[in-house]
Amino acid sequence: MIPKKSSFEMFVASRLIRPDKERFSGPIILISILSLLLGLAVMIISVVVLTGFKKEIQDKISGFTGHIHIVNYDLNRSIELLPINMDSLDLEEIKQTPGVKHTQRFISKAAILRTQEEIHGLMVKGVDADFDTTFYSQNLWEGRMPKFFGSEKTTEVMVSKTMAKMLKLHLNDNLRVYFVNNETGKIRARRFLVVGIYHTSVEEFDERLMIADIRHLQKVNNWQDNQVSGLEVFVDDFDKLDQTASELYEKIPYSFTTQTVNDRYPQIFDWLQLQDMNVVVILVLILLVASISMISTLLVLILERTQLIGLMKAMGARNSLLRKIFLWQAAYIVGFGMLLGNALGLGLAWLQKYYGLIKLDAGTYYMSVVPVNIEFWPIFLLNAATLLLVMLFMFIPVWVVSSISPIKAIRFD
Repeated sequence: MIPKKSSFEMFVASRLIRPDKERFSGPIILISILSLLLGLAVMIISVVVLTGFKKEIQDKISGFTGHIHIVNYDLNRSIELLPINMDSLDLEEIKQTPGVKHTQRFISKAAILRTQEEIHGLMVKGVDADFDTTFYSQNLWEGRMPKFFGSEKTTEVMVSKTMAKMLKLHLNDNLRVYFVNNETGKIRARRFLVVGIYHTSVEEFDERLMIADIRHLQKVNNWQDNQVSGLEVFVDDFDKLDQTASELYEKIPYSFTTQTVNDRYPQIFDWLQLQDMNVVVILVLILLVASISMISTLLVLILERTQLIGLMKAMGARNSLLRKIFLWQAAYIVGFGMLLGNALGLGLAWLQKYYGLIKLDAGTYYMSVVPVNIEFWPIFLLNAATLLLVMLFMFIPVWVVSSISPIKAIRFD
């Protein structure tokens, strides 16, 4: 007995969808479920890997340089920048800008590192007590973070694993680094002590970046305590980077400008955008294949039930009711396939996230394992889009029901 509140169409569809070994549609339904299962799983994995890959690259590049630089407004694109006077900036107003998470002063200067066996060109980045050590602490390979917060400048520095391997450096080794004063042209040497070694797999930075006390570089450049190369700004939301940069630009003197990490490294972020297009193509192709598979399945179900359709039409059933029955059949198949697809896709993503089963060439991809970023909204939107598009395609085969003649259908075998 059917409950009064139940939908008649749903009830009939649930009866018709039950497996029957004698009917040809059984294997076809199974193939459709597998098609949806594998298709959705591949789409989920594609999305979580792409977003994970982009987030990992964004975090690493931004960890080195910050999201936004506030520097002098000039055409100088070299490592060494003209100094800005920090007294010219309202630091509190900058920190209170929506989206700003952290700010820190920096000086960048080219130098030559000399050991007993090797000579190596590098960039020394000077930082002070406001330096956010989170990124380097997460990527610390050996040793500890230098202490930049003392009243006296420290000789402690941090180098990369790549640089240490190239120059045969170890913890507690003394380094002699040579700088050129751009005003006088004189060469100045400084002795440093290696207390930390980091490793990020981003060779463009690992090969040449050393972290040191900002006061050494101010001394080498003959700069005052309030003079630095610029101010690094870290933001909460990378997607609002340009908006935050525009707001900061309105709050700084006309002689200063803002540069986003996208502006400074366009080749990397253009490459990431290209990956977006590749994934979109994959998603569209998979959705088309899944939709065509479901169209074929529904046509088979309709043809298999031609006599039933004719009988119900002869009893007065409208075409709209019959279409709803087969749409509900399609919905059961799609729903079951999507449920299994989510379980498979998210299960594999979870395994990769916590166990790093698939490895990468760190020299090419900036990371040693395939990154995964599992977020609710991308997965939800992907499921919603899949359900909507596949069910829209289902309206194509169900219109076949309208063309079936009751008399011919009853005689159909």
